[in-house]
Amino acid sequence: MSRALMIQGTGSNVGKSMLVAGLCRAVRRRGLSVAPFKPQNMSNNAAVAQEGREIGRAQALQARACGLAPHTDMNPVLLKPETDTGAQVIVQGKRLTSTRARDYARLKLQLMDAVLESFTRLKAAHDLVIVEGAGSPAEINLRQDDIANMGFAEAADVPVVLCGDIERGGVIAQIVGTQAVLSAADRARISGFVINKFRGDPSLFDDGYAMIEAQTGWRGYGVVPWFPDAWHLPAEDALDFVVPARAEGFHIVCLRLSRIANFDDLDPLMQEPGCRVTMLGPGEVIPADADLVVLPGSKSTCGDLDFLRAQGWDVDLLAHHRRGGRVLGICGGYQMLGHCVDDPEGIEGPPRRTPGLGLLNVTTVMGGDKHLTRIEAVHAATRQTVSGYEIHIGQTDGPDRSRPFAYVDGRPEGAVSVDGRVAGSYLHGLFSEDRFRRAWLSGLGVAASGLSYDASVEATLDALADHLEAHLDVNGLLKLAE
Repeated sequence: MSRALMIQGTGSNVGKSMLVAGLCRAVRRRGLSVAPFKPQNMSNNAAVAQEGREIGRAQALQARACGLAPHTDMNPVLLKPETDTGAQVIVQGKRLTSTRARDYARLKLQLMDAVLESFTRLKAAHDLVIVEGAGSPAEINLRQDDIANMGFAEAADVPVVLCGDIERGGVIAQIVGTQAVLSAADRARISGFVINKFRGDPSLFDDGYAMIEAQTGWRGYGVVPWFPDAWHLPAEDALDFVVPARAEGFHIVCLRLSRIANFDDLDPLMQEPGCRVTMLGPGEVIPADADLVVLPGSKSTCGDLDFLRAQGWDVDLLAHHRRGGRVLGICGGYQMLGHCVDDPEGIEGPPRRTPGLGLLNVTTVMGGDKHLTRIEAVHAATRQTVSGYEIHIGQTDGPDRSRPFAYVDGRPEGAVSVDGRVAGSYLHGLFSEDRFRRAWLSGLGVAASGLSYDASVEATLDALADHLEAHLDVNGLLKLAE
C-alpha cells in the first residue's frame, strides 16, 4: 500500500532537507522503494532532471539517496527569485511565468492541481513518499490556499512531523509556539516532533524534551546531534556552504553574488585536499593571495553585475588579473566576463544594456528559450570528457570563442582569453567528473588526489542514514505513514 510522511519545520533552514535525505537512504536500505517530494521549493540552485526540466537541488540529492534519477514530480513547483520581490515560477520543470510575491497567492489555487497530480504519480510508483515542507506552518498568514505545508498535508491527507532547530536557540518556543498559532485541525495533523542540530551531549536536553511533550501532547521522535560531515553533500542554499578551514593550498575564491545560482559546482573542489576554497561575502575584498577567482552562476546576470560593482569586486578582479591570477566564469559568471550583456527583451527586468567586466572578448544577448539540457563535452585543454548540464538564457559570441573551453558534439563551447588566464563556460557540474578535475587541477600545478566525488557523496548519505538510525525512532516514524 502506498504510504507517505511529511517533515515540516519550525522555520527555514532547520535541516528538513538533510532529514529527508537521510530518511530516504534509511528506508531504501530496508528494501523499500522510496521517493522524495517537495510540493513547493524556493531556490536558485536547480538540478536538471532526465527529461530536460528543472527541480530544486535538494530534491535531486534526496532522489540520489533513494537510488532514483531526479524527476520533476519530486518538486512540481520551483520558485527561482529574480529580485527581492519577484520570482520565476517553474511548474513540473517548465517555466510558467514570472510574478511578484504579492501576486503569487493568486496562482496557488491552480498550482495545487499540479502538486497533487505529481504526488499521486509518485505514490502509485513507490512504497513510500517522504515529503518536505517549505518554511514553516507557523506562517499562518500564508495558510489560505497553501500548497507548501499544511494546505498540502490536508489535501493529500499526509501525517506531519515537526522539526525544530536547537542550534539557533529557543527550540522549545519554536515548537510550542508553532502549536499555539495553528488551527485545531492543523494541530491534530501533527503526530510528533524532532529536535535537530544538537551540539554536545543530547541527554542535557532531556528536561526540555519532556517539557515540549507535556506542553504540546505530541510525541518526540528523537534528538539528532549535529552531523559534522554534512559539508560533503551538495548544499541548496549558498548560506549553507560551509568550507573547511585550510591554511594552505591552491586558493580558489568564489564571489557570493546576490542571486547566486548552482554554486554547488564548487563542492568537489572544496573536498580536494590541495585546494582552499573561500566563499567571499558582500563587503569583503578579493584577497591578494587568490590563485583563481570564480564567478558562479546567477539568476540575474545584469543585477549581479551591478551588485558586483557595488562591492568593488570589478576593481579587485582587474587587479587580480594584472597580478597574474586566473578567472573562471560559469554560466551567468561567463556572461559577466564579456564586454556587455544586452537584454533588449527585458528578460531580467526593464530592457537594458549592461557593461561587462571586459576580461573576455565576447558579448551576450539575452533572449530566446531557456537552454536546459544534460550534456557530455570534451575539455579543450585536457581532452578529458566532462558530463554536466546547461541551464541558461542568452547567447554569447565573440573572438575569444575561437579558443573554446570545451567541445560539445564537436561544436565549440565557452571561451578562453588570449593569455589563457580567463575562461568562461555554460557547463555546470563539470568538477564532479574525477578524471577531468584531476587533469584540470594538474594543469594549474595542483597535485592530483585520489578523491572520488561520487563515492564521497554516497558514503556520506550512508553515514547520514546511520546517524539518524542511531538517534531517531525511524521505525516509529515509518509507522506514522501506514
